[in-house]
Amino acid sequence: MRVSVVVPTFHEEAGIEAFLEQFDEQTLPRSEYEVIVVDGGSTDRTREIAARYADRVILQTSDGIGGARNDGVAIARAGIVSTTDADCRLPRDWLERIARRFEDPEVVAVVGPDGPMDGGWKARSLFFLIRGLIRVAAMAGVYTTGGGNSAFRRDAFLAVGGYRSLPHSDDVDIGLRIRARGRIVYDPGLFVRFSVRRLEKHGYARTLWTWLRGDVKLLAGRNVDAASYARQKY
Repeated sequence: MRVSVVVPTFHEEAGIEAFLEQFDEQTLPRSEYEVIVVDGGSTDRTREIAARYADRVILQTSDGIGGARNDGVAIARAGIVSTTDADCRLPRDWLERIARRFEDPEVVAVVGPDGPMDGGWKARSLFFLIRGLIRVAAMAGVYTTGGGNSAFRRDAFLAVGGYRSLPHSDDVDIGLRIRARGRIVYDPGLFVRFSVRRLEKHGYARTLWTWLRGDVKLLAGRNVDAASYARQKY
């Protein structure tokens, strides 16, 4: 077992089957990875459908989406843990590229870019700009270890305490903490597409401002504003 894939879910009945079917097309042999679905208590058929495809389906016990990922990492069998979301579309060589990057013993995390698979010109233009900023940040040694497209050495992930319970920007936070334990690699070939349904629901400007403000605070060594966690349907 080389890689454990951790996927948080909550009311994903409509899309979970198509998402999980992607793993039948990965170039890494199926015997070399496992898929763990961590469900936040869905009352639809998410867990029932996921059980047909995933190696394990468990109920989330920790707070926040980062907590769901922590729950999955806790039972992962592989030394490498990759994280993605149930509304993402992955390249066929996603897991193979991730596993290859970790052949370097100094690498503790691997991250890649993402972009919208829906939302029209507004979403495409916005994320074209965002990807450029992320690439510049990576060149400066600052990595946005996005929950939808990252991988970690499990021992390093656990050593830094995994994801903290933050209302947002927890993916940037763990990147800032884990980089002390080794090298983070940015691989542009790990391009993942995702749904912009969250941005459509909450508003592009409002959501991006929240993310940006939280990221800047973390980079400045300040705490992110506390907020109660509530699972959301999209």
